Amino acid sequence: MEALPRESIVDVLESRLREDILAGRHPAGSYLPPERQLADGYGVTRTTLKHAFGRLVQAGLLETRHGVGTRVRDYARLGGADLLPMLVRHSPDWIGEIFEVRRSVGALIAERAAVRATPGHRGELRTLLDAVRRAEGGDAVQLADIEVHRALARATGNRVYVLLTNTLFNAYLPVRGALVGPFLDADVAHGRLEPVVDAVAAGDESGARRAAEAYLTATERIMLEGLA
Repeated sequence: MEALPRESIVDVLESRLREDILAGRHPAGSYLPPERQLADGYGVTRTTLKHAFGRLVQAGLLETRHGVGTRVRDYARLGGADLLPMLVRHSPDWIGEIFEVRRSVGALIAERAAVRATPGHRGELRTLLDAVRRAEGGDAVQLADIEVHRALARATGNRVYVLLTNTLFNAYLPVRGALVGPFLDADVAHGRLEPVVDAVAAGDESGARRAAEAYLTATERIMLEGLA
């Protein structure tokens, strides 16, 4: 077995600062206290603080201006979907909103894929669908299922749908282990997804949307039960 990595002091400080920002203890638009004061308050060195700041700047929660200070960004107004994994870690109630988008975007992708899929896309979808049935264990089935959805997005010919699909999967990555319910039985998981692939392969636009809506609604219910 591979040993788990230990959290560094920078990891811990980053997590504390992130939680303080997302919980509103450092409100959007406000400037953080001077570095020396903040470092003393958290019991760390200014070097450690700067490393944690760098990570949070990259994450989109802070912005630093030389000679002015470090300000909390208004992530709700200025942030992008790349913040979702962090927000889910902070507050799992984001999951319901993510699933609402998953339903609407997933159904639209299936509909577009039915119209635009090439023979190559259809063959890829069949191959990946078969991999769902052959996967062993809930985690492996879940990952195989995800690859089918990535392929559906590619079949639309629209790269933005591909990025949206990736974003939605990344968003619930922090709680993925609790969402394995629909994938515990490989044959059942395959059976739920097969009508979507069949409709797309047949070029049935409305049928693909209906099948995707049914699939997404059923799996969402099971996953939310797992979270509860």
